[in-house]
Amino acid sequence: MSHYWIIVAILLPIIGGVSVRFLPYKKKSQMYIFLEAIMITTSLIVWGLILNGPTEVFHVVHFVNDLSISFKVDGMSMVFAGLISILWPLATLYGFEYMEHHERQETFFMFYSIAYGVTLGIAFASDMLSMYFFYELLTLSTVPLVMHTLKREAVLATRKYLYYSLGGAAFALMGIVFLIVYGDTLEFTMGGVLSMDKINGNTDMLLWIYLFAFLGFGVKAAIFPVSEWLPTAGVAPTPVTALLHAVAVVKAGVFGIIRLTYYSFGTEFLRGTWVQNVVMALAMFTAVYGCSRAVKETHIKRRLAYSTVSNLSYIIFGVTIMTPLGLVGALCHMVFHAVMKICSFMCAGAFMHQTGKKYIFDMDGLGRQMPIIFFTLGLSGMGLMGVPGLAGFVSKWNLAKAAVESQNPLAYFGIICLLISALLTAIYMMSIMMRAFFPPVGFDRSTIENVKDPGWKMCFPIMLCAAFTMILGVFSTPLVEFFAAVAAGL
Repeated sequence: MSHYWIIVAILLPIIGGVSVRFLPYKKKSQMYIFLEAIMITTSLIVWGLILNGPTEVFHVVHFVNDLSISFKVDGMSMVFAGLISILWPLATLYGFEYMEHHERQETFFMFYSIAYGVTLGIAFASDMLSMYFFYELLTLSTVPLVMHTLKREAVLATRKYLYYSLGGAAFALMGIVFLIVYGDTLEFTMGGVLSMDKINGNTDMLLWIYLFAFLGFGVKAAIFPVSEWLPTAGVAPTPVTALLHAVAVVKAGVFGIIRLTYYSFGTEFLRGTWVQNVVMALAMFTAVYGCSRAVKETHIKRRLAYSTVSNLSYIIFGVTIMTPLGLVGALCHMVFHAVMKICSFMCAGAFMHQTGKKYIFDMDGLGRQMPIIFFTLGLSGMGLMGVPGLAGFVSKWNLAKAAVESQNPLAYFGIICLLISALLTAIYMMSIMMRAFFPPVGFDRSTIENVKDPGWKMCFPIMLCAAFTMILGVFSTPLVEFFAAVAAGL
């Protein structure tokens, strides 16, 4: 019977989101209460599955041979589903205040809720085909969110997002086809599913296929050179960009790369080959590239988007080390970055919501006017820098430790890239704080005297994410030990 709760968790936000368009609400507050109840109920079901869910495969729809839509709860499912189940209700609550004066709210929150169920489908998928099915549904369900304003820049951004995503999907599908031919199964199995008997001299071809599939999933993970859709998608409302850039889409890409590397092709097959060096080099280059672009960017959401490009590559760097400790570092940053980055995006959205402005030079003097927003933004910024005592330090430490213990010379160079990236992160995050709290001499404070922090619906999620950033930085040991168990296949 516990199998069916997976279906309930996936379908509840999808059905609830669709019903938003048809239920008769006398007040917008009634819609908000209904939606938040759906999100919280779904999250409670998810945590019930995490704590006491079925570990065997549950087949829902069978196609041909061994191909089906199937679900199960394993360690990776727990990590990804647990992450989104905590952050999605918070982002939804934030969205109620942010979107209160926007048009077509019912349509917006319909797709916002649907995307939650679809992302849970990715998390609980038991095999590559099932994950790919929901992976594509995630693209379709988030396209209307990126295009919500219907302005020209939103339409162009959506077009780019769609082109990149569909192109990446084609490359990812190529990997699935070859796994069907050369693997024993599509079921996610720690260590990989390739059959040495079937490979029979086709090793180099399969390495190329892995590279193509890696880049396919790497589109959503914003790896260079397929990352430009992410900053462009910042034209979407902030509740969307917060989830796109912290939880749903980009982490689904990283999740796909982890499943591809550790659970499908297998690290024993990939480690020590030329393709490991190629994907690791791409991750290291992207880390520095993203930070460099962030330093130059003056639009607040685009700066944070390039920061996301950089930080996602930290996770991918851990994955490409292809050791259990590398996976631990990747999972640490996958979770910790989500908390820190959704906090920073919410702060940026609060600034835009309260002032109607969007550039960093418009933040002069706002630190005193919006103390909650800029204190939490500074805290999340220090976390992203890797300041000891905050979440970002723990994940970067584990990544550096994995790089050293791997004894891979290229991974040693990755540590240098992490340090360069940390320096650039300090520049692009702390320069915001300097402008906010120390405006230039002669600044006319009367121009911002009416600006203040937003209401509790926006401030509460922001403060809670900031608290998570501190708590995870100090009390991370149980979570890191759990990640170690996941990486060991337990």
